[in-house]
Amino acid sequence: MTGQDWIEKDFYSALGVPKDADDAAIKKAYRKLARQYHPDQNPGDASAEAKFKEIGEAYAVLSDSEQRQQYDAVRAMAGGGARFAAGPGGGGNGFEDVFGSMFGGGAPNARYTQYPQGGGAGGFEDILSSMLGGQGGFRGGSRRAGFTAPQKGPGVAAETTLPFRTAVEGATVEFTVDGRKVKTKIPAGVNDGRKLRIRGKGRPGSGGGEAGDLVVTVHVSAHPVFTLDGVNLRMSVPVTFTEAALGTTLEVPTLDGSTVRLKVPAGTPSGRVLRVKGRGVRTTKAQGDLLVTVQVAVPQKLSKKAKEALEAFAAESDHEDVRAGLAQRAAE
Repeated sequence: MTGQDWIEKDFYSALGVPKDADDAAIKKAYRKLARQYHPDQNPGDASAEAKFKEIGEAYAVLSDSEQRQQYDAVRAMAGGGARFAAGPGGGGNGFEDVFGSMFGGGAPNARYTQYPQGGGAGGFEDILSSMLGGQGGFRGGSRRAGFTAPQKGPGVAAETTLPFRTAVEGATVEFTVDGRKVKTKIPAGVNDGRKLRIRGKGRPGSGGGEAGDLVVTVHVSAHPVFTLDGVNLRMSVPVTFTEAALGTTLEVPTLDGSTVRLKVPAGTPSGRVLRVKGRGVRTTKAQGDLLVTVQVAVPQKLSKKAKEALEAFAAESDHEDVRAGLAQRAAE
């Protein structure tokens, strides 16, 4: 940003605040506009990107009391009709008079060539740079010292492992980020491997930019019976061949320690999923179910009478070919 920018650009107008706005009003206006015009919210929109840069430049100056005071002084001087051509002789209303009165009346016969040239441009910005002690970002006419647009701070990655029951019910966990304690709430029903983004809990931004985000990867310890599937709980229940064939009613446990009665219809095959409504994960937005997978248990040993009974069953069955068409489908 050059010295001429300070004269031509109205930073108060860019932020939509009056010239007597206090720091809180300036900060509030900047945050509102930064959210509205942030490149992440307006991908590919060149006008929004330019506006975001404009409000960033304005905030960088107006949020710094010293730079704001200098900016107001330069604007007041320019608004009074000053002209910045160093004409011969140093007559009234010339370049020397303007700066002599503005900065205490010293060196009334000063000439443009007496000031350091910075980047060699020899323009108005070089003079301001020397007279303001090198502040204000005018060095060389184009360098942006102190005038970079606000930048969001770096993100921070963290991991946490929760017991299964805690993952189902939700919890508050604590992390250490750059030596400071950060607490965040893990919602109920978070599944293993899920990444949670907590805005503003990362490292501080620069130039008045917002802090980065904290990204937490959640791991969930295994449970001997239940697994999480979104907001649903899953479990497998073994049944005997007789129970699956003839049908039965089972008592199955739930995560809260109670049991529910589950009807297994006659002829239920192994692998069929039966649903128990409302016995899954409860969140602020949903209530999950308990999904029970039926597993037909095959006995490893049979007594003589049991074997004879099964042989008799096989002899009385309709001899349906349960593998009919398998080879044909495999060849497709």
